[in-house]
Amino acid sequence: MKKIPLLVWIIIAIASGILIGAFTPGLIESINNALGLSIPTDLVVQLFVSFSTVFSAFLSFAIPLIIIGFIVPGIGSLAQGAGRLLGTTVGLAYLSSIAAGFLAVTVANLLYPVILKGQQLSAFENPEEALSSGYLTFTLDPIMSVMSALILAFILGLGISGLKEKTMLGLFQDFQTIIEKLLARVIIPLLPVHIVGVFANMTLAGQVGQILAVFGKVFIMVIILHWVMLAIQYSVAGAVSGRNPVKMLRGMLPAYFTAIGTQSSAATIPVTVQSAKQVGIKGKIVDFAIPLCATIHLSGSMITITSCSVAVIFMANGSVSFMDMIPVVLVLGLMMVAAPGVPGGAVMTAIGLLQSMLGFDESMIALMIALYLAQDSFGTATNVTGDAAIASLTERLARDVEPEEEEVQAAQSAQA
Repeated sequence: MKKIPLLVWIIIAIASGILIGAFTPGLIESINNALGLSIPTDLVVQLFVSFSTVFSAFLSFAIPLIIIGFIVPGIGSLAQGAGRLLGTTVGLAYLSSIAAGFLAVTVANLLYPVILKGQQLSAFENPEEALSSGYLTFTLDPIMSVMSALILAFILGLGISGLKEKTMLGLFQDFQTIIEKLLARVIIPLLPVHIVGVFANMTLAGQVGQILAVFGKVFIMVIILHWVMLAIQYSVAGAVSGRNPVKMLRGMLPAYFTAIGTQSSAATIPVTVQSAKQVGIKGKIVDFAIPLCATIHLSGSMITITSCSVAVIFMANGSVSFMDMIPVVLVLGLMMVAAPGVPGGAVMTAIGLLQSMLGFDESMIALMIALYLAQDSFGTATNVTGDAAIASLTERLARDVEPEEEEVQAAQSAQA
């Protein structure tokens, strides 16, 4: 039986939440009138909201573990055998990712005051009046703060990279496997139920119309920015390598559409490698750079996360300047290097940053996740298509460098 894509589940969850919030109160009221009962009209909504309360608490607990579990082995692995070819590829991937983030922030600050005018939500101003917290209060304190986890992860990752022995790296890679299973088998599968509760609550509070209006506008803007970023990447790669950027992009279309279907950079690697070789990039460079970039180059995800985060801040009646977003984009670019290779992994890695640096609360995080996952497959497609542009630049900048044995091993160990 074919697995239902996460995007379909998210759409079902949003629709279900709206229907539950819109119709179950009236249905329960009719039952009460017919049978003389006194069932609370918001019973169904409150049950889902109660689940969301527990899930949000567990997610907050898991965020420091996610940060440590992916950033430590990510940095530790990439630094092994870090020759010029590896350093060039990683540097280009990071520059491309933060450039995508700054592009998205710039466009968002220019367009959101126009296209999202009047879309601010009162629910974020007075959440205790507009939104329900469910039937229970559940708290689960994280083992450390998000910023502490982030600093610790960078210290450990850089420290491990300087060790000759690989014992600690192996330990953290095993821990990464545990966190990957937690994401893939617990958190990601339960996200649709959480989103049902959020949208049922928003519908009951009368906010869902504005939210869907914002979703549509942001979705269109994000997809256009993906295409603009690909045009920029291939224009630069074409100018540097002497290739026709239009022909290169056309040659990478199989990888783009495959990624939309698989929603996974790792699963698309064979198609990306084949397409990159067909556009003329040297085989040894492709075999080295594409698997590595599938893990560390997330320009599409950067566009989505930054665009959606500014949109959520705007809905919350807040504002964020370009200068405020500079440190966010720079740190987020580093975090994307170690983002897990599962659907929604990038946004799950970024949640801690959104909480610590932008002050996101539970409702804002829930909307951010829904916004991100609604277009995750398109972001993944942009990520993998842009990998060939990075490979082309790597080929040109490291023209006389052949990938050494240890560098190939470093690239393989860095794959998600």
